[in-house]
Amino acid sequence: MTDPSGTDLDARYGRRPRGRRPLLYVLAGVLVVVALGWLVRVAVIQATPPVSSRLLAFAIPSDTSATATIQVERRRSVEASCRLQAKAADFAIVGELTVTVPADSPRRQTVPATLTTQRAATSVVLIGCTTPDSKRPH
Repeated sequence: MTDPSGTDLDARYGRRPRGRRPLLYVLAGVLVVVALGWLVRVAVIQATPPVSSRLLAFAIPSDTSATATIQVERRRSVEASCRLQAKAADFAIVGELTVTVPADSPRRQTVPATLTTQRAATSVVLIGCTTPDSKRPH
């Protein structure tokens, strides 16, 4: 007939002992903790870039030039390179300039820039500033 202990069913359907489940839960928990730690670390680093910048104003005084004023703020004294682009009405880049802010200058400062353009520009765009350590513009 049937075995009351259930060994026939275990053999027939391939039941496994429950000894591995706690180990899987512990491994999954460790992986979740590591992933959350990495996520928090990356979020903190990205939230505090070494340099930040913003375009305060721009003007188009002639068909061959554009002026801009940017504000650059650095967390520590490090050289920053800020890239500006002048764009025409058809969104083509008609002028480009990289402004270097020396490491010994104030950490927060306003920087004027004059771009030479190939034809009439309608706007100036700040791409962002980078440092030797951080190549992503901010």
